[in-house]
Amino acid sequence: MKKGKKYLDSVKSFDRMTLFDPEEAVKICKETAKANFDETIELSVRLGVDPRHADQQVRGAVVLPHGTGKSVKVLVLAKGDKAKEAEEAGADFVGAEEMIEKIQKESWFDYDVIVATPDMMGAIGRIGKVLGPKGLMPNPKSGTVTMDIAKAIADIKAGKVEYRVDKTAIIHVPIGKKSFDEQKLGENLKSIMDAIVKAKPSAAKGTYLKSVVIASTMGPGVKINPLRFI
Repeated sequence: MKKGKKYLDSVKSFDRMTLFDPEEAVKICKETAKANFDETIELSVRLGVDPRHADQQVRGAVVLPHGTGKSVKVLVLAKGDKAKEAEEAGADFVGAEEMIEKIQKESWFDYDVIVATPDMMGAIGRIGKVLGPKGLMPNPKSGTVTMDIAKAIADIKAGKVEYRVDKTAIIHVPIGKKSFDEQKLGENLKSIMDAIVKAKPSAAKGTYLKSVVIASTMGPGVKINPLRFI
């Protein structure tokens, strides 16, 4: 794929082989985000785990101190009082079986996160094959299967992000927008890295943080020294 002039200029502006301190990496990442829209800054962490093994899965969720800069649409699957609680807490969509049917029949995905009460999980299982690949399946570990619907919605709206190692042993997660100042991006980066380090499986052997890279949507990757997070 041919790279644009702005990208090539950005690549020349720093040494791509250097492992930078987090503060310096954030500064470079902001300087090389040259697109004329508010680019997302994404973190990619390669881990020394084998995701094929259940005891080496790394996943969880963290509320970023300064949010993601993105407004998130929440679908709540619940009934009765819990559905009412969801509406009062500011969920964008609320429903039960009729919403599951809508997803099944209309391939409806006009939301970013699904929160569900435990009693709905049996019915949601029917569309697991549809939700799973899109990363939308509610999960107790990420706090999206819960009876505390109001708290779940508040956390998500405040900037809660889920992280999950993929089959290539990499975690991809947003840490904010290029319009954020360096301090806010740095604090968001630290909070997500602290969570990933804490989530290290006891079965993981050898080097855990193999590489840590941040990049804007259209910009080049900037490598960070993993030792700065240990």
